[in-house]
Amino acid sequence: MKTLLGRRARILAATTATAGLLLVAGCTSSGSGGSGSKTAAGGVELVKAGQLTTCTHLPYPPFQSEVNGKVQGFDVSLIDLVAKDLGVKQQILDTPFENFKTGAFLNSGQCDLAAAGMTITAERKKHVDFSDPYFNATQAVLVDKKIGITSLADIKANGRKLGSQAQTTGEDYAKKKGFDPISFESSDALLNGLRTGQVQAVIIDYPVVQGWLKDKANADAFKVVDNLNTGEQYGFTVKKGNTKLLAAINKAIKDAKADGTYKKLYEKWIGPYDAAASPAAS
Repeated sequence: MKTLLGRRARILAATTATAGLLLVAGCTSSGSGGSGSKTAAGGVELVKAGQLTTCTHLPYPPFQSEVNGKVQGFDVSLIDLVAKDLGVKQQILDTPFENFKTGAFLNSGQCDLAAAGMTITAERKKHVDFSDPYFNATQAVLVDKKIGITSLADIKANGRKLGSQAQTTGEDYAKKKGFDPISFESSDALLNGLRTGQVQAVIIDYPVVQGWLKDKANADAFKVVDNLNTGEQYGFTVKKGNTKLLAAINKAIKDAKADGTYKKLYEKWIGPYDAAASPAAS
């Protein structure tokens, strides 16, 4: 689960009026929202008229990544439901991940919310307001099949190199277990490190690994040897005190679980549905 990531994983094409930020039209939500008013359905105030502006950090499949020139994924689809309820379209800003911890882009009025496969933590709650949890996350240990490793403990015992995504809770977990993992800037870089032999094992969110293993070449070369329940849950964030938008997000999550949309999106983006991954409705 992501915590603090110092640099952007990559750059996309279309710029916004704000220096250093990039705008990606990632969704297809319907609705009017084009009247020039910054007030959407339910009295939700938006930073830009006619759109729900979402900050994310790319790539982090299956939650958000660029697919055929369009930002897509599980998080994107869930927030698209929020945008639809508000009668606007979702627009996505690819931003440095360090701002997610502090809520900088929310506080400066550049984004309405942040969605980036973020773990809910007490530290982050000091700076932003979290939605209800929408995903129960675990950490997976993925290894090269050729090395004969069967658990996280085996990696250290056999002197193998463990990789992690920089500043993530997976990396934090590994360090608490006495590892000194090799840090990679993004999930894509981490997978490449495993492919090229820079490391022989990696620790990262299980849904990310599920996505990797959909590729036959990855499934043939690598296997999951541990799935660690660290008690983590993902949430979306808004600026502190933005109660109306928070309520709209929570309603969309609740409705999606009730009408089967959540399950369909899970199967589309992540894989065979696992009810244990869906937090109980609050």
